[in-house]
Amino acid sequence: MLIHYIAQYSDYLEIERGLAENTLLAYRSDLYSLSDFLQQFNLNDINEIQRIHLNLYIKHLHDKKYTARSITREIASIKGFFKWLSVNEVLKHNPALSIEQPKLPKRLPKVLSMQEINEILNENMSLLDKAVLELLYAAGLRVSELTDIQFNNIDLKSKYVRCIGKGSKERIVPIGKKACLAINKYLNEREFIVKKYNIKSKYCFLKDNGKKLTRQDVYIFIRNLGKNINKDISPHTIRHSFATHLLENGADLRVVQELLGHSDVSTTQLYTHISKKRLKEIYFSINK
Repeated sequence: MLIHYIAQYSDYLEIERGLAENTLLAYRSDLYSLSDFLQQFNLNDINEIQRIHLNLYIKHLHDKKYTARSITREIASIKGFFKWLSVNEVLKHNPALSIEQPKLPKRLPKVLSMQEINEILNENMSLLDKAVLELLYAAGLRVSELTDIQFNNIDLKSKYVRCIGKGSKERIVPIGKKACLAINKYLNEREFIVKKYNIKSKYCFLKDNGKKLTRQDVYIFIRNLGKNINKDISPHTIRHSFATHLLENGADLRVVQELLGHSDVSTTQLYTHISKKRLKEIYFSINK
């Protein structure tokens, strides 16, 4: 019943909204799951879907022990889909209009200290890994932004990188001397790889076999680095650390928002809570 409309909605999200592939996959997964659940009610028309059916689906997610965060994402997917159906006059009424989101506990992201960042930056690693780590910390990039950076989008002379963020929004982020040095060393190696395999790749970061560096490659590399400091970390931990360290050293919140590519400053404000928490920890460790 819904499959046809889910496909159209997916095309809308990809073409008009410019959402990333991973986000699209998540939306499709949520909506296909809802579609499968609704089949038990033998509904013949999309307009027969009522609020009670959606409530039963949410109860079904609770019964399957979905976390509040996962249920919140599912509800967001459902709301967005039914809103689109209503706007396009497929539905006479929107049954998802008044669905309430579960309250999520506020969870501060993991952040490394300056000392811990320096420790992992000083580890022995390949030129590619060194360039990736230095750039992640210098620019606060999302891992998908880093792996998708094209060769001509890094300007080492002017010290900036151009990346494409969520919603296909482009932003330019400055990078420091250490990152530029690490990237420059890697680019010499990249040139050797390109010639060795006789390939033409638009992507900046290539593995030893000439293939594009993947998100999974970066996750594994960063996770292994974390083991050296007994921390469970991811590329996003480096991004969180970048933002927190900037604020701790006096950077303006709006500037950090622009650097991170946040559309809403309220998202960036989370890092001010981390800074305050860390200051308290430092204060009480000194004044025991």
